[in-house]
Amino acid sequence: MDGDFRTNFVREGSGRTHPALVLNADFRPLSYYPLSIWPWQEAVKAVWLDRVDVVATYDEMVHSPSTEFLIPSVVVLKDYVAPQKRVAFTRFNLFLRDGFCCQYCGSRGDLTFDHVVPRARGGITSWENVVAACSPCNLRKGSKSLRQSALTLRKPPRQPTAEQLRQVGRKFQPSHVHHTWMDYLYWDAELEA
Repeated sequence: MDGDFRTNFVREGSGRTHPALVLNADFRPLSYYPLSIWPWQEAVKAVWLDRVDVVATYDEMVHSPSTEFLIPSVVVLKDYVAPQKRVAFTRFNLFLRDGFCCQYCGSRGDLTFDHVVPRARGGITSWENVVAACSPCNLRKGSKSLRQSALTLRKPPRQPTAEQLRQVGRKFQPSHVHHTWMDYLYWDAELEA
């Protein structure tokens, strides 16, 4: 797989020419990684249906037979969406928890997942027993214990909270950041004097 694994793992949406950053009613992004963005068409539809307010726009216009307006670059939901408290045990969330790197050697490409205590030895599929691993380390470990394989974990696997995943996700810079998004993506960053 060529390129950055994190970028290839996240599905790129259509309408990437003028995406709109989607903020919750508290003016925070719904998610940081993947960043909560909509194609411009979805943002225009939400404005038309009065589900969002436009906070910032691009310089380009969109036209219909009866109206025209600037394409939204930042929209805020009118109704607050409570963040999920439960973190789903998914491949993406597992890779995000582990920072998209192998928990044995630290490499960042060609990731899969590995059961620390192998399933063949009674290990279960859970947050506390599954880690991100590159293919070479996964093959090296096989159905052996950590001691038998001479591998060590970079950190013990634990179930993350939703807030912990949000904080990890904030470390990954989005590939496209419009200047109108900056005040909303980094709202708690330290200000320069």
